[in-house]
Amino acid sequence: MRIVSGIQPSGTLHLGNYFAMMKPAIEMQDKYETFLFIADLHALTVLPEPELLKERIFNAAVDFLACGINPEKTVFFRHSAIPEETELTWILHCLTPMGLLERCHSYKDKLANGIKPNHGLFAYPVLMAADILLYKGEVIPVGRDQKQHVEVARDIAQRFNNKYGEVFTLPEEKIREDVAVVPGLDGRKMSKSYNNIIEIFGNEKKIRKKFMSIVTDSKGLDDPKDPDTCPVFALYKLFADDEELKEMSDKYRAGGFGYGHAKQELFEMFVEYFRPFAKKREELLKERGYVESILAEGAEKAASVASDTMKQVKEAVGLI
Repeated sequence: MRIVSGIQPSGTLHLGNYFAMMKPAIEMQDKYETFLFIADLHALTVLPEPELLKERIFNAAVDFLACGINPEKTVFFRHSAIPEETELTWILHCLTPMGLLERCHSYKDKLANGIKPNHGLFAYPVLMAADILLYKGEVIPVGRDQKQHVEVARDIAQRFNNKYGEVFTLPEEKIREDVAVVPGLDGRKMSKSYNNIIEIFGNEKKIRKKFMSIVTDSKGLDDPKDPDTCPVFALYKLFADDEELKEMSDKYRAGGFGYGHAKQELFEMFVEYFRPFAKKREELLKERGYVESILAEGAEKAASVASDTMKQVKEAVGLI
């Protein structure tokens, strides 16, 4: 089975990125053939400054390696290093109905939140389809917000196969229901677009301040509280085992336990969980050449698969 997934280098990686995409991909690399890329072409939709984009790409690579990506088991690369990405994207554009893209929730959501649109943002799902189909991904680990984009990729693949013959594998999304939507500081899905993220790495004092600012209801210290409706508890579930969850749940329901206490315990769990990753990250930041060499080696492996796929595609559509 082949796993394909990627992430935009659009800023500091956050808890939503880690639990919805990074952690599942890291866990699956021991069992399946895994392709994992830094989606730097996607990052261009917001027109970042060139030097900033370079640093974000490098930092994303460091974050993945620090959190457990093993380049001996995972094909890890920058997808802009594979020219077949954009070549396939154009061919898929020609098969994609406008209505399919107009129905995409992510685009409409970004517009509703004041993001200025461009064609790249509108056509984002076609490039994502190329990301998946070029490597013939079978299982795509995503959060619930990306489910529709995998469905779009499958729809485009079916259109291609129906017209030109069976070239593409039809991908299936893999959504871990326990992390399908990771809540942000305001209770909405954690997203850089909403400016409600909690970074994986960074200054502990600043990160603690973010934890303490998570929006909760107005119940007082002595009031019993419902853990199932609390974003603090939802985040705590990502780190805790069954015994710890029961203990925290009991505290909520008993009263005499404030949201400030819950936030502090959550922060301590967070620090302990990511401590070894943070230490490894500090070491990797000093080894830029090593990190770049890993991405280059991954690109060579990815290019071999991409080249084979594009040969099939070109033959199918009549370009060869």
